[in-house]
This record gives sequence, structure tokens and C-alpha cells, in this order.
Amino acid sequence: MHFITGGAFNGKRAWVKNTYGLTGSWLSAYQETPLTENFNHINSDLLVLEGIEIWIKELTKTYDSYRSREIWIQIINNWLSWEKAELERRLVVIGTDITKGVVPIERENRLWRDVTGWAYQDLSAMADKVDVIWYGLNQTIKQTGDEKQ
Repeated sequence: MHFITGGAFNGKRAWVKNTYGLTGSWLSAYQETPLTENFNHINSDLLVLEGIEIWIKELTKTYDSYRSREIWIQIINNWLSWEKAELERRLVVIGTDITKGVVPIERENRLWRDVTGWAYQDLSAMADKVDVIWYGLNQTIKQTGDEKQ
């Protein structure tokens, strides 16, 4: 799994398209695609999931921080199972960093921010590669020997 993060409108989508091409499936929370754990319907070896902070926000509307994180970790494990089921498969996960800056006043937005930060830590720990994109430029902050290209 390759996790890509960075600020809003900093070129994450363009960087992924340039790096991986447009030959895979692309699921975007920004286009109201629901959060899914099962990708058996995907007929591609490349799967890009975009806008995961939106899916995390939906979890925090229903569950407390601990339950949201438990569910999130299970979802990541299901995604990784899909990726590892076939040697050629590659999962790319894109999430906008909402954890910097002013702490929100509203309780629900603080919860969303906190859970997103924990979720990104979980993604980073489980990912083979992690890149931060700022102004269209990437910085690789994690790369294991298991990473696929």
C-alpha cells in the first residue's frame, strides 16, 4: 500500500496520476463514493482511494473516537487483504492532511481531526511507502523493501 498525504490543493491527485498513470480504478469520497471494505468488484490491479478524510468524518458522525479507529483499522486490513491477494495488485490511498493549523472549536470537528490524525498514523504504519506532497513535489518519508511499483 502506498499512502499519499499533503495539504488541500497541493497536487496529490496530479502527482498520483503522473506516477501511476490512469490505468487503474479510482474511488473518490469527493464524488460521494461510499466507504467500502470489499473490492471484489474491482477488475484492475491498481486501485486508488481518494479523500479518505471524508470517509473518516462519516465514521466520526456515528461512533466515538475509539470505535471509529477500531473500524478504520479493520477497513485498512481488508484493503490490504485485497492488495495481497494478487502479486500485481497495488493500492494507493490519498488523504488530505487536516491535522495542522488551528484546532476547531466545534466538538465534532475536533473529533474528526483527532481520528484522522490517528488513522493516518495507522495507514503510515501499515503502508509500504508514504509520500507527502506539497506544491506538487513529493517527499518520501517511508519506503520498505516490500514496496511494489
